[in-house]
Amino acid sequence: MKRSFAAALAAASALVGALTLASIPNAAHAAATSAPGLRGPALAGHLRLAAMAGMEAAEFTLGALRIKGLWMRATPKGATVAGGYLSITNTGTEPDRLVDVASDVAGSVEVHEMNMSGGVMTMRPVPAPLEVKPGATLELKPGGYHVMFTKLKQGLSEGDKVKATLVFEKAGKVEIEFPVGGLTATGAGQMPDHKM
Repeated sequence: MKRSFAAALAAASALVGALTLASIPNAAHAAATSAPGLRGPALAGHLRLAAMAGMEAAEFTLGALRIKGLWMRATPKGATVAGGYLSITNTGTEPDRLVDVASDVAGSVEVHEMNMSGGVMTMRPVPAPLEVKPGATLELKPGGYHVMFTKLKQGLSEGDKVKATLVFEKAGKVEIEFPVGGLTATGAGQMPDHKM
């Protein structure tokens, strides 16, 4: 189930106060300022926050599995790798396992794990499928398990959506989309250094 753009805008509006589509003129000459009451960095920050609210909008369901909180960071010019993050909740009574991830945006897509040992961060592909236990949530997040896109065929820019397919042992396949945040994004719908 995907949340509508209107619902995402409503969520963003709740975060930033009275910002509505009606308060943003259709043309530059329609108001004395581009958005009454908002100027400069405040306007840019509020509009960016409203746009980023869509990063939380996507939620996908496959049988007893709920997939949400999907996000990725934009890539710097020339980057050939990117990480994808999400959570998978198993609302059923039987375990399931994530056995594969695929995407046309990369030459290879794998689940990787990062570990800190002796002050050294290491990353490696996960050799076995990841289990999602009944009643539990599997988090794929920075610093832990994550989806690793390698041999990127294109750069990723803020606002892009990266399509991918998750394959589960029992539930089957589900098509998902990772919204792409800025280079410094810290999570689905989160804005780094944004203070209310």
